[in-house]
Amino acid sequence: MQRETLVYQADGLTMKSELFFEPKGVPQPGILVYPEAYGLNKHALSRAERLASLGYVSLACDLHGEAKVVEDLGASIKLLDPLYADPAKTRARAAGGLHALAARPEVDAARIGAIGFCFGGTMGLELARSGADIKAVVGFHSGLGTTAPKTDAKAIRARILVCIGGDDPFIPLGQRVNFEEEMRGGGVDWQMNVYGGTVHSFTNPTAANAKRPDAVRYSAEADRRSWGAMLDLFAEAFA
Repeated sequence: MQRETLVYQADGLTMKSELFFEPKGVPQPGILVYPEAYGLNKHALSRAERLASLGYVSLACDLHGEAKVVEDLGASIKLLDPLYADPAKTRARAAGGLHALAARPEVDAARIGAIGFCFGGTMGLELARSGADIKAVVGFHSGLGTTAPKTDAKAIRARILVCIGGDDPFIPLGQRVNFEEEMRGGGVDWQMNVYGGTVHSFTNPTAANAKRPDAVRYSAEADRRSWGAMLDLFAEAFA
């Protein structure tokens, strides 16, 4: 497997993202991997590498610039305040990764998808809401809210799958209901998987480091099920 650092500009920042691929000789589908609030940590890198082992060209995307990783949950969330305040900034960072990935000769630019974890899932959804030409977006324990739900969803061209913990305190039932209404109103091809007895960060084996088990906790079952649902969606979207 090959690994390269891709450097590009997005939202006024120098992004240093990591590309993974197995040389195939012909262009393959590309997958953007947007990380949790912490930034480009081992979780996102391992998922990108795992996707590359399945034949995709994957880009683990920088979030904070200069590949910065902030391990303290509170501090990392604070860095996201400007992005929550202005979705255009989130979309700019997401689109920077898309353009960098699509430009690679190993990638079939007509077959690109995105996945994201926590805020990274929100990035993927905002990229779709911008009207980006991508085939599928999968959000794992991702925030579902947006500032213009009645208009932006109409621009979505991708198939959408969100995988949510049924007891996630950061994604309450009301937010799920609003998201459903947004997707219906936009005529989107969408799915929502909700996992019982599951909270936030259920895909991250190191979630216990946050020391908030009632809110942030790994679930091997939800991790396995959501990953399988993602693969099924990609098989359909890239056929």
